[in-house]
Amino acid sequence: MKNLSIIIKGTAFSVLTAMLITSCNIRKEYERPAAVVDEKLFRTDMLPKDSTSTANVSWKEIFTDPILQKHIAKALENNLDIRIAIQNIISAEAYLRQSKAAYQPTLSVGPGYTFQTQSLNTQFGQIIGERRYVNQFDITGSVTWEADIWGKLKAQEKAQLATYLGNVAAHQEVKSDLVSSIASSYFQLLTLDDQKRIIQETIKIRQNNLETTKALKVAGTLTEVAVQQSAALVYNAESLLIDIDTQIQQLENTMSFLMGEPSKAIERSTLENQTLPANFALGYPANLLANRPDVMQAEFNLMNAFELTNSAKAQFYPTLRLTGSGGLQSVDIDHLFSVNSLFASIVGGLVQPILNKRQIRTNYEVTLANKETAYLNFRKTVLTAGKEVSDAIRVFSVQDSFIDLKMKELNAYKNSVEYSQELVNYGMANYLEVLNASVNSLNAELNISNAQYSKMKAAVDLYKALGGGWK
Repeated sequence: MKNLSIIIKGTAFSVLTAMLITSCNIRKEYERPAAVVDEKLFRTDMLPKDSTSTANVSWKEIFTDPILQKHIAKALENNLDIRIAIQNIISAEAYLRQSKAAYQPTLSVGPGYTFQTQSLNTQFGQIIGERRYVNQFDITGSVTWEADIWGKLKAQEKAQLATYLGNVAAHQEVKSDLVSSIASSYFQLLTLDDQKRIIQETIKIRQNNLETTKALKVAGTLTEVAVQQSAALVYNAESLLIDIDTQIQQLENTMSFLMGEPSKAIERSTLENQTLPANFALGYPANLLANRPDVMQAEFNLMNAFELTNSAKAQFYPTLRLTGSGGLQSVDIDHLFSVNSLFASIVGGLVQPILNKRQIRTNYEVTLANKETAYLNFRKTVLTAGKEVSDAIRVFSVQDSFIDLKMKELNAYKNSVEYSQELVNYGMANYLEVLNASVNSLNAELNISNAQYSKMKAAVDLYKALGGGWK
């Protein structure tokens, strides 16, 4: 018997040792996939590349207009999406604290009362021969603790940490989007103001041309057709002015909404007073992983899926639980608090799942699929970030040349208007040439205003694409 006892103890020790050694190989540590990002992630042939990205610069240093800064600050404080994101962080933090507490035992305590009487028709009841009544009073405490042999609880904690950090990144992404939206809307509002000025000046010029045309008709130089065409140009410009005013009010309503306020007029500066950085330091492609909140969130989602796979894998192995209970028990409440009423029990055991309706394996297979999906989303997010940087670089880098050509186009159209008007005055040209030149001149001037906005928006988009705006 002694030898048998030694064999049993030795076997148990060997099994436990093997379990502990095996446990070291069950839970894997997360490593970022090496193929996700490389040095050719985005095209850097048109702007200088630096080790420090502009994304690390605060939005206050990029958008220097004090009125715009005031609007951005108000939006960051009041925007409803920002406040929702903060609540998501608070929720994730609570789950994280819960996962950290999973290592602790579960403890419960409380009083109880049991009343019992046996049936006289049972075997025990017939032996006693009479009905008896039993009252039992107790104050019982119980404790349960699960040993994290296979790293299941550790994996769950890591998964909750990734979820928490993902919500923090989501909050940062909302801030980045909000700063970008406010800045773009503000610059567009200034552009509409500038276009409104252009149209108002055009209306005055066309009204003067209409009076001139009427005078030339009286003089016999032009016909009523020219007068009606001149009047049509005035009406066209006045309709454009109504459309511009509508766009301005709608954009003001949008900005008010982003700032968490009722719709109202938006204070603003002028288009001429805006300055943006002439160049952007891009950093290296790997910087996107550190600066882009959406990329960070995608990787945290991958971490979460990875750790949940670890946790699901640990379900295949035995669970070691220790359960203890103790307290006071008595059939007489008067003697409940005596030494003789004390009781205690401790139970420990390993439970190995064998048949569980395939639930464990299904859960594991689902987590593997989710992990692959998270990886693909991470890869997709990184590629999308590279594309957005490349697009913004291209648009930002060509705007100066585009604006210069549009200025030359405008000057040519203005000269064409003056020359055509003089020729008409001397009866040497058709008034239709003046009309065409006037329309083309207005369109060219509006196009320059749009091009200036496109350059500012491209700067905003590039700053956001690099991961800026949330710091």
